[in-house]
Amino acid sequence: MTATSHRRTSLLPIADGALEYLLTGKGAPTTVFGHGLAGSIDTTRPFGSAVAGTRAFFHFRGHGASSSPETPWTYAALAAELRAVADAVDATQALGVSMGAGALCHALEETPDRFDRIVLVIPAILDTPRTDQALDRLLQMGELAHDHDVDGVFDLMLRAQPAPMRDRPEVRTWCRRQAETIVRTDVGRALRTIPHEVAMTGRDALRGIPAPLLVLAQEDDPAHPVWVAEQIAALVPDATLEVLPPGGILWSHRSTVRHLIGEFLS
Repeated sequence: MTATSHRRTSLLPIADGALEYLLTGKGAPTTVFGHGLAGSIDTTRPFGSAVAGTRAFFHFRGHGASSSPETPWTYAALAAELRAVADAVDATQALGVSMGAGALCHALEETPDRFDRIVLVIPAILDTPRTDQALDRLLQMGELAHDHDVDGVFDLMLRAQPAPMRDRPEVRTWCRRQAETIVRTDVGRALRTIPHEVAMTGRDALRGIPAPLLVLAQEDDPAHPVWVAEQIAALVPDATLEVLPPGGILWSHRSTVRHLIGEFLS
């Protein structure tokens, strides 16, 4: 057991190690939350702050106290970890952020009826490999992490934030913590591999999802293009798309995001 946000986390044994997870709230429904690359239980918890029932937050491989197996970082592997936590806590709802959204899409390709309600926050990839500037930034970040260059990673993280937000103390503190996490953990190894991966073998599998699905995107976010969210919303039969203005999904729009997700999942 380890401490996260002054709460007690647990370790879920899996085939090649263990996954750290945290349960908050109580009662039904149970929602599982998957974070983004270099994210954490703490950075994902704001997305569940207005969600009723039990909330299960966890760390993917290489994050927090979760194991970091030598097996490749793929969306198939991440989907298996998300599914392992969801099954262990009997989750009927799921939310994924960025990389976590990709893992959730992969899981839904395999079992489209696994969840009763689904939220995808700033999805970045479906079945087409990335070739954009965001890919170059992620790969550069991976090389800097390999060289243990915290300042270099911090600078890249900061430049990826909306320009009006970059001088805010809380934004700079968040970027510094993320940079330190990336450099001291196996997340740096993930940055050299996962950006080349695709989340799904075929996006048409999304047409088979029977559950209501909410997609949140934001304008002017090169790492998470709006068109990816639009494609998802066009394919899933019961999908709702919300595109927020620039400013950071949780920097400028925290209350809106909290309301949208809370209303949808509760």
